[in-house]
Amino acid sequence: MDVIRFTCDTVLSDVHLLMPNSQHFMVRLNAVGQPEHTMATPLEDVGKQVWRAALLLADYILHNHFIFKNCTALELGAGTGITSIAMATTAKTIYCTDVGDDLLNMCEKNVTLNRHLAEQMGEIQVKELDWLQSDFCLDPEFPYSWSEDEIASLHDDTTVLLAADVCYDSSLTDALFRTIYKIMSNLKNPSTLYISIEKRFNFTLRHMDITCEAYDHFRSCLNDLEHITDGKTKFTVESVPITFPQHLDYERFEHLELWKVTASPVST
Repeated sequence: MDVIRFTCDTVLSDVHLLMPNSQHFMVRLNAVGQPEHTMATPLEDVGKQVWRAALLLADYILHNHFIFKNCTALELGAGTGITSIAMATTAKTIYCTDVGDDLLNMCEKNVTLNRHLAEQMGEIQVKELDWLQSDFCLDPEFPYSWSEDEIASLHDDTTVLLAADVCYDSSLTDALFRTIYKIMSNLKNPSTLYISIEKRFNFTLRHMDITCEAYDHFRSCLNDLEHITDGKTKFTVESVPITFPQHLDYERFEHLELWKVTASPVST
């Protein structure tokens, strides 16, 4: 039995995966050097955890693999890379992006460990994409920088964007949506973003009540994106029903959501 191997700093669970070709794989989230199980993750290390919403998005990709056949995709905030790896079973090229040397190194290892999953795996390029910066990293000394040709190919060929459970901090969510707008409104072809999220409830002293501030801010940004009137790009937002089969073994519950954002040029 083939095995999907993941390196991460914390272990969520063992995840059983039934691929579209009916072969059975095991996703084992190996905490190399740290075999203990932990459910707590510091904010700066959230990318090193495999979250349910990432598994939900991977499920959607595996079930709808025909939609993404031979496409070029860009994942924002890829973390361990599980969603990009799922996409590579059907897509031609995937730009798997995040920020931070240790996170990108871990992601690169996971990509290398899982090149066996399909007879013709798509090419996964692990790159840095910092939402807080206005430009791509072009530093030739940095292993995850971009070349001018790669940036040109990204803008010429990309039709799919992915983001899984990356909206947990309001300032970063604002930066994410600025990045989404900038990229999608400048791509050569119409594009679609699939973004998954888990609605989390927290007690806040400011409200002295249980709230969903991160989720509410995400929905506000989603609404703002849909109502942009720049005369250039029209964004259409819709909720994706969570009715597709579950290939990965995790708890799928009512607070997991998947959203689809389509960007198309405004007719003149």
